[in-house]
Amino acid sequence: MKRQPLWGVLCLILSAGLALYAGDLQLGAGGPVPTTLEDFFQPGSQPSGEVLYETFVSSDKCRHCHDVDGSTDLLIYSQWQGSMMAQSARDPLFLAALAIANQDAAFAGDLCIRCHTPGGWISGRSEPTDGSALIANDRDGVSCSVCHRLVDPVFEPGVSPAVNEDILADIDPFPISPGGGNYILDPMDRRRGPYDDITSPGHAWLRTPFVQSSEMCATCHDVSNPVFLRQPDDTYTLTALDKAHPTGDKFDMFPLERTFSEWRHSEFAATGVDMGGRFGGNVTVVSTCQDCHMPDTTGRGANSLEAPVRSDLGSHEFSGGNAWVQDMILNLYPGDNLNPEYLEAGKQRAISMLQRAGTLEVTQIGNHINVRLINETGHKLPTGYPEGRRMWVNVQVFDAGEALIEERGHYDPLTAELTTGDTKVYEINLGIDAVVSAVTGIPEGKSFHFAVTSVILKDNRIPPRGFTNAAYRAVQAQAVGASYADGQYWDDTRFRLPAGADSVTVNVNYQTSSKDYVTFLRDENHTDDTGDVLYEQWELTGKSPPVLMLTETIALDPFADGDANDDGRVDLSDYGLFVDCVTAPGEPKSDPDCDVFDFDADGDVDLPDFGEFQVDFDG
Repeated sequence: MKRQPLWGVLCLILSAGLALYAGDLQLGAGGPVPTTLEDFFQPGSQPSGEVLYETFVSSDKCRHCHDVDGSTDLLIYSQWQGSMMAQSARDPLFLAALAIANQDAAFAGDLCIRCHTPGGWISGRSEPTDGSALIANDRDGVSCSVCHRLVDPVFEPGVSPAVNEDILADIDPFPISPGGGNYILDPMDRRRGPYDDITSPGHAWLRTPFVQSSEMCATCHDVSNPVFLRQPDDTYTLTALDKAHPTGDKFDMFPLERTFSEWRHSEFAATGVDMGGRFGGNVTVVSTCQDCHMPDTTGRGANSLEAPVRSDLGSHEFSGGNAWVQDMILNLYPGDNLNPEYLEAGKQRAISMLQRAGTLEVTQIGNHINVRLINETGHKLPTGYPEGRRMWVNVQVFDAGEALIEERGHYDPLTAELTTGDTKVYEINLGIDAVVSAVTGIPEGKSFHFAVTSVILKDNRIPPRGFTNAAYRAVQAQAVGASYADGQYWDDTRFRLPAGADSVTVNVNYQTSSKDYVTFLRDENHTDDTGDVLYEQWELTGKSPPVLMLTETIALDPFADGDANDDGRVDLSDYGLFVDCVTAPGEPKSDPDCDVFDFDADGDVDLPDFGEFQVDFDG
């Protein structure tokens, strides 16, 4: 496929857009959008064409030289198998979401499969896009062979392997920037890594620094929907059907995930941040994705005593926030040679990563407590896949007899229900606009119909160090329904204390998937049983049990209830909120020190705009 001239396609969209959706799609007809593979086309290596790709070997073969054998402390294979990289194509949550994506927009699954099992995708087994053509070997997901055959799209003479120049010359169209699975793969089975002193590998070997770069991670950790075109006002319109995106630039598409871009515009990427060993490894200054998710360790890269001991051997933990899906996978794939100990270790590493991702500070201010959650990561907290993923503050207030007298953000493990109206929940919510609703029949508003969502209704996730509003808006990662000042990498929430409060415990919890999302994937599936399989496993494995990330208990000083400062009025100062002046939303600031409120965009400047949810007063 050749790239089309930008202006020609834009004119086509402007002139034919209304006819396309009012005529061809019949507004209100419902059913899947009649998209094609062209609509989800991404540049880079392709599964068909003049370039043929050698077979991607099973990762099981890699374990013979890269797994524990009793003579070394090698952990490469075991760590990888316990990670979600190895399980990305077995994940029942992914498979259930894949079915809904294909229901909503024909061939949308192609965009998903290309990152969840690149070996299967490039080998031509992504059609049909429901994954039914994938073979057992493809279930290795982001396998050893895939990552170590990735080619740096930027050729540097004397640095890049010489063969890269010819490989890159055959790529047409060429990726504009990394993201969306627009990878370039070596057609030959030549493994690549950061070392030039490999003596006797059992396969072809090339040295490349690319595997240690964050740009390699960007390949699948900036995800966009190419059937939408960004407008100057940050809204999105549908593009013409059966055509690749008119610009091919991910920042002109609808953003689904922006983990790499969040990092790119952080202090970690700009200068590095000395985290004092918080994320492990032999390097304390964190500057790349690998510094946290593949921290340097000391050891051998192969289970031979002839292999050199290195101090910069990247661990293959790939730890993120998922400490639940591993249990479902063990239940569903008993014949896939999965080691339960490896997957359990992967779960524990994910829990540890979550517990290191933030810092919690709880302070008392009169008849309130302030809960400050500090983001210690290089991206938003939380980040990644938006559907059903969330983090929340749970507050438990006790009297002098240690009896629980009030709770905010209560979670019931038996029903998997979370009380959300009295606390802060950090999440991103996507939705459907009126045009897409008319085309698909899906109701307008908040929606889990991932493949056709066209608006961001909420994104109050906490940005990292170095955040600026301008930079994040440019990469489509701005806050929505929340406000963060430039440089702010923490969030404060104030809770009013009830009479009789003597101590308070604050917990911060993280959940991979909400009950609402799992139920949606079951109830909306009209094509296969993946939603039913997921729901059954969800019930069997604790209903995506929340992970306790952070907790702190403080004893409370005596306080006055109601009129906390005894000035004869019950006002904002009683809530610890001291405001010199307020500028109405949308109005220019008359004073640079003024604050702009209405953070929840409900049209009112009220207590929820301050993170305060209790509006009843005593006294």
